[in-house]
Amino acid sequence: MRISPPLDSVRARTGRGLVVRAGTGTLTGVSAYAGGAPVPGRFDRARTTWRSDWALTPDREYIVNVTSAGADGTTATASGRFRTLTPARTFQVRSVTPYPGETVGVGMPIIVDLTAPVEDRAAVERALEVRSTKPVEGAWHWVSDTQVVYRPRRGWPARQRVSFTAHLSGVRAARGTYGTADHTVPFTVGRGQVSFIDTRTHRMRVTRDGRTVQRMAISAGTATTEEYTTTSGVHLTMDKASPVRMVSPGRDKGDPGFYDVMIDHAVRISGSGEYVHAKDNLWAQGRANVSHGCVNARPDQAAWFFDTSLRGDPVIIRGTDRELEWDNGWGYWQRSWEEWLAGSALRTPGPPRRLTASAPAPP
Repeated sequence: MRISPPLDSVRARTGRGLVVRAGTGTLTGVSAYAGGAPVPGRFDRARTTWRSDWALTPDREYIVNVTSAGADGTTATASGRFRTLTPARTFQVRSVTPYPGETVGVGMPIIVDLTAPVEDRAAVERALEVRSTKPVEGAWHWVSDTQVVYRPRRGWPARQRVSFTAHLSGVRAARGTYGTADHTVPFTVGRGQVSFIDTRTHRMRVTRDGRTVQRMAISAGTATTEEYTTTSGVHLTMDKASPVRMVSPGRDKGDPGFYDVMIDHAVRISGSGEYVHAKDNLWAQGRANVSHGCVNARPDQAAWFFDTSLRGDPVIIRGTDRELEWDNGWGYWQRSWEEWLAGSALRTPGPPRRLTASAPAPP
């Protein structure tokens, strides 16, 4: 039989994991431990090869026990230990959106920020696992050397649990740079709320699980300048606050168009400062677009939208000649599926994986 990394190694490579091959016959048992914890792995169909599920943790001693059966009925055993390399530099997950235990909308991306630039994007991407109780097709897209984003192809099915795990321990991100810890974030996808806004008819319709639950008269951007033009496209709700201080960008007090106001029940839908918010200008709502680019509604209806919104709820806006850029806030749904896959180091969608009772999950 052959064990890789070899037993008695003192600077074993981590990225290829632990592999045990029978040589002749079949493997009847493989157990491996690191720091007292079992190493997860699986046999191939013929039981001639066993592989660990993920890379090996750096600077860690591994103990391996193997038994095999020959075609002639003989048995063989092998036991030993090895130690993995100590990296010159390390990296880890800096932050993940959504936060652990959060309930999110059906359009929510998984945004992963890392502490060091990644050169081997494929190796890192292979270590990122997404499981859900209602599996969907999805893919990762590299926004920069330190940020990668996951998006389902058509959105999350409503009302389910999702668990994201970065199995980065032992993964080589760049020359001499290895991950030393895994990172898991469980979250929940809530009801399926999607809003539709038409700036030409000055109307907003909110649906929940396919049923209309609210109709609102709105006023959007005046469109006298690009800045004052509401962006069209698939937005996601990003955060909310009441009140929010809104200050005109690039203008000083006394300049034409300057404003500095406190706005109630504001739900952000882009990185460039667009919100759905309350405003007491009922004369314009349903009739004219008079805002600086935000979508405003009657105070009581804006409060309702504020109270019922989750991060990641899609807000689809139509009717203007200014398109939402894909990297403006969470405008990731502006990219077609083919464009999204082009940003993956693996260039293929991840296979749907089911979240089981034994997998990490929110309470």
